[in-house]
Amino acid sequence: MPATTVLRPRSRTLIIAATVPLALAVLLADDVRVRRQLDAARKDPLTGLPGRDALTHRTGRLARTHREQLHVLVADADGLKAVNDSLGHAAGDALIAAIGHRIGAWAAARGGLAARLGGDEFGAALLLPPTATLRETAALREQLEQPVDHNGHILRPAVSIGTARAVDLPDAAGASRLLRGADMAMYRVKTGEQPHGYLATRHDAYTPTVHGRRPGRPGTHLPVG
Repeated sequence: MPATTVLRPRSRTLIIAATVPLALAVLLADDVRVRRQLDAARKDPLTGLPGRDALTHRTGRLARTHREQLHVLVADADGLKAVNDSLGHAAGDALIAAIGHRIGAWAAARGGLAARLGGDEFGAALLLPPTATLRETAALREQLEQPVDHNGHILRPAVSIGTARAVDLPDAAGASRLLRGADMAMYRVKTGEQPHGYLATRHDAYTPTVHGRRPGRPGTHLPVG
């Protein structure tokens, strides 16, 4: 007769105990894989940057922990419509991709995060000494405006940048106020109302929105009176 192996109760306990770490390891591996897939899905396919939610989350966290050094920037490409109209949308996409990659690398090199906010608008949150604000934003603008070669056409980006420093705003100003301030500062630079290097004020951060959008955006206006 074939031999029969009988597991004693202690042996069964040892086998079960040995399989638990393996099962947990499989579950953890699956969790990591799913998280990576979700992170990849949230990134903009053209630039590889995350979106507004990631930037808002990072800004809020830094506002609570490193407020004295927190800088939020909004950068907008000028003249994209002219590029699309003259050379096609592929050229416009190449311009957006180049700007996205550059601002992403610039922010990452300084321990910060950049995001694509939509269209040709980008944002970044990072820690800088207040004394370095103008020097660093000028260096970023220089990098973003380097020529882009697209199918033999040399594209020359022009970028408007607005900066909000948490230290310049009330302590209660959170992520949404900092982003609004940087966005308004960018708009004032873009329209020529303020020179490059303009820093957001309390008024910029608390400018009323129209349907959640900055005044001056297409389709918005401030009520009269």
